[in-house]
Amino acid sequence: MSSDTLAQHAAVPETPDKAGTPRIVPQRRFGQWTAAAAVLLLLALAANSVLRNDAFQWGVVADYFTSTAVLRGLWLTLWLTAVVMVLGFALGTLLAAFRLSANPVLRAVSWGYVWLFRSIPILVQLLLWFNIGALYPQIFGVKTVDLLGPVTVAIIGLTLHEAAYAAEVVRGGILSVDRGQIEAAQALGLSRRRRWWRIVLPQAMRSIVPPAGNMLIGTLKGTSIVSVIAVQDLLYSVQLVYHRTYQVIPLLMVATVWYTVVTSLLGVGQYYVEKHYARGTERTR
Repeated sequence: MSSDTLAQHAAVPETPDKAGTPRIVPQRRFGQWTAAAAVLLLLALAANSVLRNDAFQWGVVADYFTSTAVLRGLWLTLWLTAVVMVLGFALGTLLAAFRLSANPVLRAVSWGYVWLFRSIPILVQLLLWFNIGALYPQIFGVKTVDLLGPVTVAIIGLTLHEAAYAAEVVRGGILSVDRGQIEAAQALGLSRRRRWWRIVLPQAMRSIVPPAGNMLIGTLKGTSIVSVIAVQDLLYSVQLVYHRTYQVIPLLMVATVWYTVVTSLLGVGQYYVEKHYARGTERTR
């Protein structure tokens, strides 16, 4: 029996049974059960308040939940999230490689990019790109107004912003791999490409996937900010409806429920991806 088990049993009172053998009595945690009951009661009261409050107009929420305008906005939100994440991590991986390079110029450029785009709020970045025509009326002989529409501006702004964070996520994942693993692969004569593909990347993914999953969910919710430049995402679509019907609360609840459903599904996917890359480690438990 370990020392922790002995210490735990020492704190538990023992009562002899009829045969005179000491009997271990489980420790009673009245405080924990009381706190749990209080929390459940508060949650029940909150749920009852939300469901029975007529101001939420759940009937209206049901009517617009699968409407054409809302589904179109949801599709654009999902598409924009996917495009931004793919482009952001592609650029972020390149920046991470620059940051880990032996070339001081590449390291400085990567550091400067991450510093700059993490310092500027995403809303300011979007507004700057949306008004880029004031700085550069033409690019390659094409008017900026015709070249950069609202959706293109949203993709550029969000991608450049996400790449700065993705670069640090990828760099941290690569640095988490023990240097001895790479040296052992070099000793076996593996090529640089095989070292990265078979040794470094699978182990780095254990550290990359959790923050990358959080970034994905954050990007999904962060796309709602593109509504300020008239991109008809999910939030902008419900805004168009409640500007016409004046049913603000139920339409906001439509967007809220959709965001909750999608983020929950992404969370489930993240769990299984983490479980896949954690095979062979204690975290698989």
